[in-house]
Amino acid sequence: MARRKKIYEGKAKILYEGPEPGTIVQYFKDDATAFNAEKKAVIDGKGVLNNRLSEYFMTGLNQIGVPTHFIKSLNMREQLVRQVEIIPLEIIVRNYAAGTMSKRLGIDEGTQLPRPIVEYCYKDDSLGDPLVSEEHIAAFGWASQQDMDDILSLALRVNDFMSGVMYGVGIKLVDFKIEVGRVYDGEFQRLIVADEISPDSCRLWDMETGQKLDKDVFRRDLGSLTDAYTEVARRLGVMPKTSTPITKPTLIN
Repeated sequence: MARRKKIYEGKAKILYEGPEPGTIVQYFKDDATAFNAEKKAVIDGKGVLNNRLSEYFMTGLNQIGVPTHFIKSLNMREQLVRQVEIIPLEIIVRNYAAGTMSKRLGIDEGTQLPRPIVEYCYKDDSLGDPLVSEEHIAAFGWASQQDMDDILSLALRVNDFMSGVMYGVGIKLVDFKIEVGRVYDGEFQRLIVADEISPDSCRLWDMETGQKLDKDVFRRDLGSLTDAYTEVARRLGVMPKTSTPITKPTLIN
């Protein structure tokens, strides 16, 4: 498809004007960042893998009645998605202690939590996406109480789906983050899952070995990120089991 007007470029994706009103073309880059972009690299094939994996998860959510912005895949790196008004929050669901939770609360990484814990961060790179409470969200008008009820419901439904899918292929869903956007049908609004769901936004550990299959591989210099993401894709059937990690892909525009 012909390249269109760029709307926004983030750390991992570029958004272009879509072919029809209310649509956007979402392009997945090979860029990898960590620690609020203090660590950066370009990793061949990462964008292709994230595109395919996000398509897989978003399609599955749509099929079970969890609404997402995903419409269809366009090529190896691009998706057609519905334009949404993003709520300025990262919604994090934790099933096991890891990362910042372990540091904040002094809980050993890998400790199973008594129940899934949902946390909220204010989306602002310059501030490091700080953790916020529902009191902050209400006081600053980022989301209404009805929005928060809907966001919590969406997050837990995504967790149920993702946990089950990953368990079926021998992967532990430690935690993940999603973004949620508003769409309008006349005067009525509803909330849908937006952005992406990929190993960039999840912690995924092999259930037997504890091997990390997510962006912590890059954060902690644990090996090849494309090998880790390719392993997730193979187990889910997104890529043939005999395939090799994707490098230097040819783009189809």
